Amino acid sequence: MPAHNEGDSLRATLQALEKLRRVDHIILVDDGSRDATARLAHAAGAEVIKAGPPCRPAGKGCALLRGLARARNYAPEAVLVSDADLGSTAACLSGLLERLDEAHPVAIAAFPPASGGGFGLVKSFARRAVYARTGYSAVEPLSGQRALLAPALDALPGLAPGFGAEVGMTLDLLADGIEPLEVPLPLRHRPTGRTPAGFAHRARQGVDVLRAVRGTRIPWPAG
Repeated sequence: MPAHNEGDSLRATLQALEKLRRVDHIILVDDGSRDATARLAHAAGAEVIKAGPPCRPAGKGCALLRGLARARNYAPEAVLVSDADLGSTAACLSGLLERLDEAHPVAIAAFPPASGGGFGLVKSFARRAVYARTGYSAVEPLSGQRALLAPALDALPGLAPGFGAEVGMTLDLLADGIEPLEVPLPLRHRPTGRTPAGFAHRARQGVDVLRAVRGTRIPWPAG
């Protein structure tokens, strides 16, 4: 779980994940948080690692890659990737783990329509880009809620930087012949809103998605 200043919703998210039958260990990657994110995660029993120096976020892709690299050290059967702002609805992620099998080594959560977000331009661009390159029609190309069997995780060459991590992951899985299964789940997360900060976030996201489509990847750390 990559997290940056998620103290407000983190406790409820972790409590929900801890109750999932197939979740044995939670790793939170603190990406330069200025709030109590790391302290709250540690108090909740999660393993906390740092993506970079305090108050200097490395970006979602880098943070997620560090977390996945750490998870690989435990030789897991599968890994579950979750954003930190799902709150109690994180309990629904059991629906991803339950769908994993040899025929479906990757499952991605599809969110219900939400209000308070943007205009869907970045999502539409990501959806078109994935389809143009692979022929795969993604419902939620930006979804950060994913479950992967270990062989699928090992097939990834690394991750795209920033907010392009998920799009890059989908493209790389498809290139390796692994088609993700999208699973509708009643999840909720904090919308970025139609505010200056929200539009700035989506602008950064759009740039990162373009980098992912063009093939930029952060490789797995050595060793």
